[in-house]
Amino acid sequence: MKTKDIFLVALIMGSLSVWTQPNYKPSAENLKARSNFQDDKFGIFIHWGLYSMLADGEWVMHNKNLHWQEYEKLAGGFYPAKFNAAEWVSAIKASGAKYITITTRHHDGFSMFNTKYCDYNIVKATPFKRDIIKEIADECKKQGIRLHLYYSHLDWRRNDYYPLGRTGKGTGRTTHGKWEDYHKFMNNQLTELLTNYGEIGAIWFDGMWDKDIYPDGMTPETWNLHEQYQLIHNLQPACLIGNNHHLVPFTGEDIQIFERDLPGENKAGLSGQDISKLPLETCETMNGMWGYKIIDQNYKSTETLIQYLVKAAGKNANLLMNVGPQPDGMLPAVAVQRLKEMGEWMKKYAPTIQGTRGGVITPRDWGVTTQRNKTLYVHVLDWKDKALFLPYAGNKLKKAIEFDSKKNIQFSQDKDGIWLKFPKVPTAPDYVIELTFENKLTENQ
Repeated sequence: MKTKDIFLVALIMGSLSVWTQPNYKPSAENLKARSNFQDDKFGIFIHWGLYSMLADGEWVMHNKNLHWQEYEKLAGGFYPAKFNAAEWVSAIKASGAKYITITTRHHDGFSMFNTKYCDYNIVKATPFKRDIIKEIADECKKQGIRLHLYYSHLDWRRNDYYPLGRTGKGTGRTTHGKWEDYHKFMNNQLTELLTNYGEIGAIWFDGMWDKDIYPDGMTPETWNLHEQYQLIHNLQPACLIGNNHHLVPFTGEDIQIFERDLPGENKAGLSGQDISKLPLETCETMNGMWGYKIIDQNYKSTETLIQYLVKAAGKNANLLMNVGPQPDGMLPAVAVQRLKEMGEWMKKYAPTIQGTRGGVITPRDWGVTTQRNKTLYVHVLDWKDKALFLPYAGNKLKKAIEFDSKKNIQFSQDKDGIWLKFPKVPTAPDYVIELTFENKLTENQ
């Protein structure tokens, strides 16, 4: 039987069990978690695994066509002696971020937690023998940071990840297992993660795009998503589900993810999907790669990162900013410095983005707006004049001040909108004006 035929048979057999699942109705806890997620606005992504030892990014196994039996030998030497969960979480908390999303299992198939469903994990296969995810989970709870878990739907090592997708074809798999076994394995691991590690804010799936080469490769039925999502929500109703499949969210998903682009943009070619009504998140790298790459020192400036965070908030989205730890367990020094500098900015300006929603004035070339109740924050990111027109009428403006100095700003308002007159030309990274209106601003979601 040809690969395509095997895939279609598996699709039909697997689909019968999920077509009967009822439509997903989020619980009250889940809806509350969605609101909290939108309030958070800023999280830190961590890509860390065996691939850090080769210092060539998280896709090195695929990019170099490394045989899985050779690649797995890396585990025998993985000993991140300088890893300190308290230092990681403290540095991230100091940035103003409210949650961490960390890779529990990436496409190379190595589990960064103590799982009983395979020996290829950090406790059983390495001399380190410590459960990274458990230590991070405990420290997040201690320091009041939410924990989200990345989990790959794709596996370049297991033979029951079958039929193969468009990646990982050169990793030496010559036998073919059953998709049903792989699906059961994933659900068993997800059960562990949602049972043994405390309260989990979200499961962040990735890799479904691997089977877009097949006619039905991107359907929930092919991946048994309904069953998997129901399992997650049964175990932890408040746990949010996001899937980086680059499509409009499926039933059962609680957030929508955009990769390397702000919602509505598609510069990287991965985010052409429509924007849903779900809470939004955009993930972006701090330098060029997700996983540690020794020659990648092209870090974005602090100003650029701050403006990206502000732009995301103006588009009613969170920013999930990535850090790729070194093989010794340390966060790169430049990344720690960026976190510190962003934290200094957040100490003053966090109220203008966290706990807000996208403003009634949509994003413009000059910047964005965010809002809360009767307050509109005007974030001027790139403007060379001392006056700015806001096309917003119908709600009387009572007061305008510089957020930084609290000094009054001159303004005039008519049926067409509002003119703001600044005492100086706005300066980078973000010149914030706080406007207070007579009535509560309408929701712009």
